[in-house]
Amino acid sequence: MELFPQIPLAQWQDTKATLHRFAQVVGKIRLAAGVRRNHWWNAPFHLTGRGLTTRPMGQTGGNPVFTIDFDFVAHRLEITRLDGKAISFPLYGRSVASFYGDTMRALADLEIDVRIDVPRPFDLPDADRPFAEDTEHAAYEPALVTRYWQVLSQVNLLLEEFAAGFSGKISPVHHFWHTFDIACTRFSDRLVEPSPDADPVTREAYSREVISSGFWFGDDTFPEPAFYSYTAPEPEGLSNERLLPPVARWTERGGGHLAVLRYADARADTDPHAAVLAFFESAYRAGARRAGWDIARLACPGGVTDPLLRPTP
Repeated sequence: MELFPQIPLAQWQDTKATLHRFAQVVGKIRLAAGVRRNHWWNAPFHLTGRGLTTRPMGQTGGNPVFTIDFDFVAHRLEITRLDGKAISFPLYGRSVASFYGDTMRALADLEIDVRIDVPRPFDLPDADRPFAEDTEHAAYEPALVTRYWQVLSQVNLLLEEFAAGFSGKISPVHHFWHTFDIACTRFSDRLVEPSPDADPVTREAYSREVISSGFWFGDDTFPEPAFYSYTAPEPEGLSNERLLPPVARWTERGGGHLAVLRYADARADTDPHAAVLAFFESAYRAGARRAGWDIARLACPGGVTDPLLRPTP
């Protein structure tokens, strides 16, 4: 299929809202049953050949090892134990309340004891409403969900290619269920003292200086899909740096500046793949220069650190 197929936010906004909450239910199970990692690397989903996975978790508190997978080809949720016992059910035709109830019952039937500390959405408009009471969000259009996963898969590989050029500390390419974006983050070893009023999630995520690159599907404040990059803490003068391709721009968001390349502009480029890679690289170099990173030392051409094995230009 074509690189970067159309996925306008308005076309699947209701389905996205439902799916986002489905993802948060499963993500909070992952958070409760997995081993904590620095910067919350334990929390996000990873992609599979058919959808998303929590990766294996459990093996504590008497629980078996298990995984939860979203299958966006057959449109089912699958909960599987290490011994092969499994329960699955369709994703379509149900509200967030019924999805939550069916998921928790399936875990109990598989003798998996997981308790979600806060069984409500995180950082969404209905954050005060328990999942078990959300009968409002029930839209699920399978073709649009499959398209979402196909776009994720394409961006995932592009971010993997971009990540290969950095030899320092770097996150996996992962899909965040709380913000519904896919990203990869580069770190320096410079400690950051978060704001005293920062919440625990933010404090852990930004305890080191970072440059993050990713893609999101749009929201109420930016109602279209786009590629993005930001540097945190933001160095002085960052928004004065030039971005590539020329259509990319700096935009104010959350009190700082976000480098943005609209998905529509990437699609319109004669070489969308090269355009997005150029965007990520230009935004990274802008942040790294302003923050004083050793760009040459951290470079990893072709994903190779051994200078004798590096490909020749």
